[in-house]
Amino acid sequence: MRKIPKCMSTQHPDNVNPPFFASNTELGGEDEICEAYYVFSHLGCDEQMWDCEGKEVDTFVVRKLFTKYESFFREKILGKDVFLTLRVPNPSIEKAEAKVLLETLESIPRSFDAAKLFYGADIPPIFEVILPMVTSAEDLDRIYRYYHDFVVGIQNKPIRPNDITIAEWIGEFKPESINVIPLFEDMERMLNAHKITKEFLQDKDVEYQRVFLARSDPALNYGLISAVLLNKIALQRLHRLSEESGIGIYPIIGVGSAPFRGNLRPQTIERVGKEYPSVHTFTIQSAFKYDNPPNIVKEAIRKLLMRETTAPQEVNEEKCLEIIDKYTREYQKQILILAPIINKVARYVPSRRKRKLHIGLFGYSRNINGIKLPRAIKFTASLYSIGLPPEILGLNALNDKDIQFIREIYVNFDSDLKDALRYLNPEGTFLPEALRRKIIDLEIDLDVDEEHKEITENILRILKKNEREDISEYILRAANLRKFLG
Repeated sequence: MRKIPKCMSTQHPDNVNPPFFASNTELGGEDEICEAYYVFSHLGCDEQMWDCEGKEVDTFVVRKLFTKYESFFREKILGKDVFLTLRVPNPSIEKAEAKVLLETLESIPRSFDAAKLFYGADIPPIFEVILPMVTSAEDLDRIYRYYHDFVVGIQNKPIRPNDITIAEWIGEFKPESINVIPLFEDMERMLNAHKITKEFLQDKDVEYQRVFLARSDPALNYGLISAVLLNKIALQRLHRLSEESGIGIYPIIGVGSAPFRGNLRPQTIERVGKEYPSVHTFTIQSAFKYDNPPNIVKEAIRKLLMRETTAPQEVNEEKCLEIIDKYTREYQKQILILAPIINKVARYVPSRRKRKLHIGLFGYSRNINGIKLPRAIKFTASLYSIGLPPEILGLNALNDKDIQFIREIYVNFDSDLKDALRYLNPEGTFLPEALRRKIIDLEIDLDVDEEHKEITENILRILKKNEREDISEYILRAANLRKFLG
C-alpha cells in the first residue's frame, strides 16, 4: 500500500510574518511553488495541499517543481516519498468556481506525463483530490466518475468515425483513477461523515480511504466546545466504519495555531496528538511554519511523522450532543451581539494570501440570521485584537456537571483555555458579565500578557472614539506576541 502522509502543509493564511522567500506579505503565484519545495526539503512535511479554489490556479505546479528543484525531486520522488494533494472547488456549492474543477482534473494526466519524463517510470505525482463542503456521497462520486469516465475515458474514443483514438493521437491518459477525499465542515455532515463515506465506498475497490474533518469552521459556526465534541463523535463513528468494512480509514484534521482553531503549534504537538489519537494526518498551517523558529518547526514535524495512531477516545455521543445543543445556542446568541464589532475590526486584519473569497456554506460566506461574518482566521484575529478570545464564548451555558463531563472528554480543555486566556483583557468593553463570572468559576489561573492587553486597550480606544487611525499595525503587534494571526 502507498505511504499515507502524516504532515499536510496547507496554505491557510494564519501567519503574522511572511516567509523569507516571499516577494510580498501576501503569498501567491511563484511564492507558493517555493513554499511547496521549502516544506518538503527544509521542514520535512510529507504532503502539500495545493488549493485550487478561490485564487488563480497554477495547473503547471508539478512541471515547475521539477524544473526549479530538480536535484531534490530526483532524490525525493513526488507521489511516493512526498505528496501534492489538490483541493478542488465543490461545483454544487461554488458555482462561480465550478469549471475550475474540470480544468484541475484535466491537469492531472498532464502532470503524470511530466513525472514520467522526469523519472522514466509510471509514478503518478498527483492521485488524490480534496473536495470541501461535502454534503453527500454523490458529491464525491461525481468527481470520481468524471475523472474516470470523461478525463481518462475519453482516450478510447475515435477523433472521427473510423479514425484513430485520442490515445493513439496524443498518448495515454494516466492515472486511470483518482482518490477523492471528503472534507466535512458543518455539523450535520460531520455527524454523518461515516454514512456518506460508507455510501461512497460501497461500489469502490480501494485499499484505503482518507477522510478530512474540519476544526476551524465548526468552531466559528458552533463554538470551541462543539467543534471538539463533533470531531470526537465523527472520529469514533469513522473508526467503527473501518472495523465493519475492513477498509482502512485514515482521518485528517484541519487544525490551526489558535486554541480556537485547534492549538497545534510546535510546542503543543504531544497535547494535540493525545486529544485526537486516531487522527493520522494533521495540517501544518502557515503560522506553525512561519511564526516559529525553523529548527523548532522541523523538530516538531519530525515528531509528528514518528507518531503512532491508536483507537479514538470513546465518547458518550448522546451526552455530547446534548451539550453541543445548548452550548451552541448561547455561543451563537453572543456572536450575533458581537457581529458588528467583529466585522469592523476584520476590515483591518491584513491578508496573507492572494485569493478571492470562497462562496458557499455558512462555513464560507458566514451568515447567522442575516448577519454576515468574516472567515475563521479574520474572525479569530478580530476577537483576539479586542482582548476577547473566542474560546470563552458560550461557556456560561454550561453547568458544573457539563464542565466535569467536558473535562473528561476534551483532554486539553483547561490547558487550551489557559493558553487563550493569556490574551484576555479582563477590563475589555465587550466581555459579557456572564462570561466574566464563568471564568472565575472555572478556577483557571489567569496569566494575562500585559503587553498584549495594552495593545488591545489601544485598539478599543480607537474604536470607541471612532478615530480614523489605522489599527492594522496594532493588530499585527498583538498577533506577533501570540505567534498567530487568527
